[in-house]
Amino acid sequence: MAALHVPAEALHTAVGRLRRATGLPVAFGGLVPDGRHGVTLTEFSGTLTGALRGLVVSAGNGLGGRVITTARPGAVDDYAADPRISHEYDKPVTLEGLRAIAAVPVTVHGTVSGVLYGGIREPLSISDRVVDAMTQVAARVSFEVTVRREVERRLAELETAAITRAARETPTAGEWEAVRLAHAQLRAITQEIGDAGIRARLADVCDRLARPGGRPADDQPNPLSPRELDVLALVAVGCGNAETAGRLGIRPETVKSYLRNAMRKLGTHTRTETVIAARRRGFLP
Repeated sequence: MAALHVPAEALHTAVGRLRRATGLPVAFGGLVPDGRHGVTLTEFSGTLTGALRGLVVSAGNGLGGRVITTARPGAVDDYAADPRISHEYDKPVTLEGLRAIAAVPVTVHGTVSGVLYGGIREPLSISDRVVDAMTQVAARVSFEVTVRREVERRLAELETAAITRAARETPTAGEWEAVRLAHAQLRAITQEIGDAGIRARLADVCDRLARPGGRPADDQPNPLSPRELDVLALVAVGCGNAETAGRLGIRPETVKSYLRNAMRKLGTHTRTETVIAARRRGFLP
C-alpha cells in the first residue's frame, strides 16, 4: 500500500485544535515529506515572530528530531538549557521566546508523518495531562488521514462500478450485489468526512450508481432525506436495525424513525417494500 500523506489543511486544523484542547499559548507543527528525515515547520498559532517558519528539524536533532526518531512524545521545561536534546535550533526558539515545549508525533501506518508542538514562554513543566491531550489531537489526525484514504479507495471503486453499470444493460447478480454493498458502506463512512469536496464526489458517485445519469426513473424529486437513504442503503444489503445504527453512529430507535418516514414518503408498509420502491424509482442501486 502506498504511503499515506497528511494533507496541509489537516495539519492546519490540528494546530488550531491542539491550542484549544490544551490551552497552551503557542502551537505549531510540520510534515515529514517522503524520503526525508526531518520535519518542516509550516503551521503556527499564537506565535509572535516568523523565526520558526520554514525551519527544517532533522531527525535526531532538537526536541522534534528526537520525537521523529523515537515516534514518542517528548517535552522539555526549559528548551535552551535542557541537556537531553541537541541545540541546533536554540536561536529561532529563543527569538520566538519559547521556554517549555512539548512535541508529539503524527503517526500514520507506523510512520511518523508529522510533528505537533505546544509551547509556553516561561520555564514551566508541561503536565502529562496536556501531553496526553496533544497525543489525542495527533491520533485524530492519523484517523482522519486513514479514513480519507479509505474514502478515496472506495470512490475509485464506485466510479469504476458506475461506469461499468452505465455501459451494461444487464449487470450480473454478483455485480449488482457488489455495487449495492459498496454503495451502502460508502454512504455510512461519508458521515465521518469533513472534506466538502470529497462529500460532493461521494454524492455524485452514489447518484450514478443508483441510476446512470443520476436521475430517478420517474424524473420526480427524491423525497427521501440523506439520512433516510443512508438507512435504506444498509437495510437493502441485509443490515438489521442494531447494525445499521452502529454503522451510522445513531440509536436503533432513530433507525426505526427514519424507516417509518421513508415508508410514509414512498407509500409502503414493510422494509422490503420500501427498498424495492426506492430501487424502482432510482434512489438505490
